[in-house]
Amino acid sequence: MFLTHLSCTICGLRHEWEQLQNLCTNCQKPLFPVYDLAAVGRALKREDLAVREKSLWKYREVLPLPPKVEPVSLGEGGTPLLRAKKFGDVSGLTNLWVKDEAQNPTQSFKARGMTTAVSMAKHLGATKLAVPSAGNAGGALAAYAARAGLEAHIFMPSDTPRANIIECRELGAHVVLIDGLITDCGAEIAKRKAAEGWFDMSTLKEPYRVEGKKTLGYELAEQMDWTLPDVILYPTGGGTGLIGMWKAFEEMEALGWIGSARPRMFTVQASGCAPIVRAFEAGEKFATEFPDAHTLASGLRVPKAVGDFLMLDILRNSGGGAVTVEDEAMIAMTREVGAAEGLFVAPEGAACFVALRDLVSAGKIGAEDRVVIFNTGSGIKYLDCYEAS
Repeated sequence: MFLTHLSCTICGLRHEWEQLQNLCTNCQKPLFPVYDLAAVGRALKREDLAVREKSLWKYREVLPLPPKVEPVSLGEGGTPLLRAKKFGDVSGLTNLWVKDEAQNPTQSFKARGMTTAVSMAKHLGATKLAVPSAGNAGGALAAYAARAGLEAHIFMPSDTPRANIIECRELGAHVVLIDGLITDCGAEIAKRKAAEGWFDMSTLKEPYRVEGKKTLGYELAEQMDWTLPDVILYPTGGGTGLIGMWKAFEEMEALGWIGSARPRMFTVQASGCAPIVRAFEAGEKFATEFPDAHTLASGLRVPKAVGDFLMLDILRNSGGGAVTVEDEAMIAMTREVGAAEGLFVAPEGAACFVALRDLVSAGKIGAEDRVVIFNTGSGIKYLDCYEAS
């Protein structure tokens, strides 16, 4: 095992990985796992990956969990990178791709984070797991907790898409609906977790969901023959996928697998809940809570993200940016993408296609740029969004 310790993303305080951890004990900011990358480089060459199974656990040397411990897995990762030629042609792009995360277990990218987080939580002795969720994270935790034989307690806004609520219940989770937002759900967990014996699995409030999400970056580099794209568009709520990919890029450069060039990273948020966009435009280091947050794209309805400062640094350091999209536009775009490419994308993924057109029109993305859009989930989970359209 090459994991050495956990490090605070703000103050750098070292924490040991051998016990259950949430935020930094000094400043209450997220912790990142740190690896002995020199040792990883001696043990693993990028050419070795080609013959390994199609799973995110093929990157085991840069993931947590001791080598003799079996991961809690449902076959996550290894999702396709698909050329979007028809949509690209219409949009004036020659090299547009879609990383389709809907093909994961539980039909979203949340499976990546939960396989690593639940595996480590079980290994470190947790028996009851709790998470606030706007939908897909709850479904993923319910599935992986069931697989691990652990209790799952999921707190969801009462207007969460019905498919997500049913999914969690049918997977055996304890579901509590809250009249409020995901932040209200998180507050309820914080209030009760000590008395109930829950381990908090909230986005970036434990160290290992980001490790599963970073495999998006490893897979993308491998699928693109170790040359990263020019532009990445990513729908952003809590931001773990965006943050995880950037972490992966830094690790791969340290391993000598890629060079120093980075994609321009663009975060896409709904106009009714855009705390990162607002902070980016204002030049702020942290994002204040977005008031009266609302959007049909439930995965984007995160008014305050604990990893806000990490996202903002990535957007600025990469030369990217932040874009808002109206709900009506993303819902309409779902059908356009489906008809052109055969993909029933989630509203969050559709938002990226709308943002792409805006960025091309503004001259921020060129016709020859290699562009990757991340579709983070399946539209089948959001049928209530389309019934009236």
